[in-house]
Amino acid sequence: MKASKSAKTREFILTKVAPLFNQRGYVGTSMSEITNATGMTKGAIYGNFKNKEELAFEAFAYNVRKVVNLIRKMLQDVPSAIGQLKGLTEFYRNYETHIADLGGCPIVNFGVDANYQNPEMLKRVQEIILKLQGYIEKMIQEGIKQEEIKADINPTIQAKKIYTLIQGAVFMAFTMENGLYLNLMMDHVDELIENELKV
Repeated sequence: MKASKSAKTREFILTKVAPLFNQRGYVGTSMSEITNATGMTKGAIYGNFKNKEELAFEAFAYNVRKVVNLIRKMLQDVPSAIGQLKGLTEFYRNYETHIADLGGCPIVNFGVDANYQNPEMLKRVQEIILKLQGYIEKMIQEGIKQEEIKADINPTIQAKKIYTLIQGAVFMAFTMENGLYLNLMMDHVDELIENELKV
């Protein structure tokens, strides 16, 4: 089914402004930057998005979808849960390359930007974090069913632990401008998978 003209216009706007919001934040992204990036007038932008806040929410969702789709593509042909978990750490070892066109990590950037400034945006970030943790939890549950992962572990706790280690490493790698933080922590997560989860 072909996308409507309106849907195509919204998609075009998001491709242009999502990196801006990701790099500069909600407050730091001006309407003049948005109109310059899109080549559209303020009225045309607001003909497709209710206000700047809605545009920022949609830009965040757009950036997260791009990351999730990259992960899904990388893991789609990996049959085992252990293989998928290790594929996830491999993805994050090269995270900077994967998200180069996004202007940084949307979870870290929008999370820091929203905290104390925009409660609704913070709520959206929290929802996405819970969803992403949920994907890891499902991998672990599947691993228990496949008898690759120990039956007595708690999938929710382990998913929280793995996701926290990943995002903490992402924050440090981008803040310190040093990918070693990601490599070291992904080695640690791989050890956790081998020593704590694997049968």
